[in-house]
Formats: sequence, structure tokens, C-alpha cells
Amino acid sequence: MSGLQAQDSACSLDKPSKDVVATATKPKKRICCACPDTKKLRDECIVEHGESACTKWIEAHILCLRSEGFKV
Repeated sequence: MSGLQAQDSACSLDKPSKDVVATATKPKKRICCACPDTKKLRDECIVEHGESACTKWIEAHILCLRSEGFKV
């Protein structure tokens, strides 16, 4: 990768991507059906270890829900 390519990709980070703009719209799924993978990991961790020990999975699920367009 040349220095010019690295510089171009770094500059593109300043501009919002189309994906970011698209997530600002209304969610396409119901919240109970969104992010099943992170939901399962979060729930299993809470059952086995308690909520305070699972902040990593809780935050991952919240980020996933926000990426789907939910305001949580």
C-alpha cells in the first residue's frame, strides 16, 4: 500500500458513510428480533454470572441495536 492510498483512506473517515446515514432511519425489525447473536450471549452471561459481570456483552448488544436503528 502506498502512502497516497493510506492518506486517501484516512481522509474518507472524515466523511459520514452511507451506512451511517441509513441507520438514522426507522428500524426494519422489531427490537425483540434484532441482533439475536449478541442477545443470546448477553442473556446467557447474565444468567450464569449476573448482570454486573456482563457489561461487555450488554454494551455489545446495545451497539448492535443502535446499528439497526434503535434508540437505546
